[in-house]
Amino acid sequence: MLPGMDQTSHSCQEPPLPLFEIDTASPVAAPAKQPSYLIDHRKRLRERFMEGGARAIPDYEMLELVLFRAIPRQDVKPLARRLIDSFGDFGRVVSASPTRLRQVTGVGETVIQELKIIEAASQRLARSKVMHRPVLSSWQALLDYCHTTLSHAETEQFRLLLLDRKNRLIADEEQGRGTVDHVPVYPREVIKRALEANASALILVHNHPSGDPTPSEADILITRQIAQAANLFGIELHDHLILGKDHEVSLRAEGYY
Repeated sequence: MLPGMDQTSHSCQEPPLPLFEIDTASPVAAPAKQPSYLIDHRKRLRERFMEGGARAIPDYEMLELVLFRAIPRQDVKPLARRLIDSFGDFGRVVSASPTRLRQVTGVGETVIQELKIIEAASQRLARSKVMHRPVLSSWQALLDYCHTTLSHAETEQFRLLLLDRKNRLIADEEQGRGTVDHVPVYPREVIKRALEANASALILVHNHPSGDPTPSEADILITRQIAQAANLFGIELHDHLILGKDHEVSLRAEGYY
């Protein structure tokens, strides 16, 4: 007797077995097929991309191509447009934080995972074009890498690029992460890390989430302090790059130090 059952006597017996065995397993639903219009749309979009590349399609359609894998059986165009409306462009969608992405209707963990894979892949590809190569002879590749890594970040980040005697990039390290308009930078820590890595030269990089790369007075002051400290140890500060949304400012080129 199971606990809690009424102890009053009842007549209990198993029901008679059926003459024929009955399959009681739940039927397995066949996977839903994509509507023909959806299949055709995805095929056309993929073909257009393969023929013309990224320049042949706008941001929201590029985003559709990414979302096809995350949401294989639904029309993803409305979600792609919502994401672009929420963040502004493809780059800002891909680099948005998971917390902010979850606030967009229709975004689940699978979508976030696909977007973060694209972000990591783009950064790794850009990094491979500059690591262990002379940066002064591949300056545009370095700028592309910096923009890929930082231009769309929602908070200020400060990165330290360490170079060897042949001006080859030997390390790229995040030294600080702050708020939307400030990141702490400590010259002593910068020089300490350069000495630990046996670096002969430095490039400082940080972003302005506002999109305007105009240097602040604090940016100029910290650059001069780091340049002076580096000089004491025979380390050259090649540049301090401030990244905006679409372009960057070189403090060396502007004559700030």
